[in-house]
Amino acid sequence: MNNTLVLEKIAEALVATGKGILAADESPGTCDKRFDEHGIPKTEEMRRKWRGLLFGTPAVQTALSGVILYDETLRQKADDGTLFPELLKSRGITPGIKVDQGLEPFEGSSEEKVTKGLGALATRLAEYYALGARFAKWRAVITIGTGIPTERCIRENARRLAEYARLCQIAGIVPILEPEVLLDGTHTLARSEEVLTQTLKIVFEEVEKAEVNPKGLILKSSMALPGKESSRQSSGQAGKTATPEEVAKATLSAFTQAVPKTVAGIVFLSGGQTPMEATVRLNEIVVQAKALKAPWPLTFSYSRALQAPVIAEWKGQDGNVASAQAIFKKRVEETALASQGKFTA
Repeated sequence: MNNTLVLEKIAEALVATGKGILAADESPGTCDKRFDEHGIPKTEEMRRKWRGLLFGTPAVQTALSGVILYDETLRQKADDGTLFPELLKSRGITPGIKVDQGLEPFEGSSEEKVTKGLGALATRLAEYYALGARFAKWRAVITIGTGIPTERCIRENARRLAEYARLCQIAGIVPILEPEVLLDGTHTLARSEEVLTQTLKIVFEEVEKAEVNPKGLILKSSMALPGKESSRQSSGQAGKTATPEEVAKATLSAFTQAVPKTVAGIVFLSGGQTPMEATVRLNEIVVQAKALKAPWPLTFSYSRALQAPVIAEWKGQDGNVASAQAIFKKRVEETALASQGKFTA
């Protein structure tokens, strides 16, 4: 089978009906911040135990198609000595890898950032492939504020995303493109939809220029949401938060205007939402997408929305592993139902 068909089959499997992707690609620093919230020791061994708890959860493979790993995690082992990528593959879950190297200032704009990591990326991708990774993720961030985002910044982030995707496909790795429109700010839902649409249009313009095969890539997108400091997100004020129906309509409007029909699938990030918000909104987006006969499979690639209740139960204690795994399995299954439009709160 040629490389193109292999990539398309991997992408298709990652967005299979009733399954989604766990984003377990937090850097050690980010993971340690989450440990701090629960008094968990900030060590590599505790991070290994935490990832082992998630990956070893009984029967979770029925609703997980893939897991995005961080470089450290890709090289770690389960308690029985099995490398995590091998453990995942043995359960029918595809290992992936985060390959961007964080943010750097965007020249000429004090408030905007671009993502770095293209240097020696081809070499790193070859190593990650040898270690078992079959898909990758690159995150760009788009901030909404006064006078931003600028088209220049969106374009530079899109250019880097496209080059990353091109190098991934050459290496036999499916690229996930994550141009996240941040929730931070006072912007309206309409403004979020506008920026999401503009960002996705520019991303796919650059993808086409780079001659990346859209059937062998996955989009990881934020939902169109009002800024968390806006009046529509005010805590405790009934009726202020955008409804799931409004969120779904705005999000799908952006997609239909900007995302090629040939893209293998779209997965959502949960960024800044509660687990239940991320689940209910995903469910409504899928329901509306079915009514519109949207051309792409839609599912999840969540981190905190799946993990937050689990780590709160675990607290770093061996005696809490089984109960924490039960919560993780339930969260994954609930989200998988939402990815089919079948979740009921």
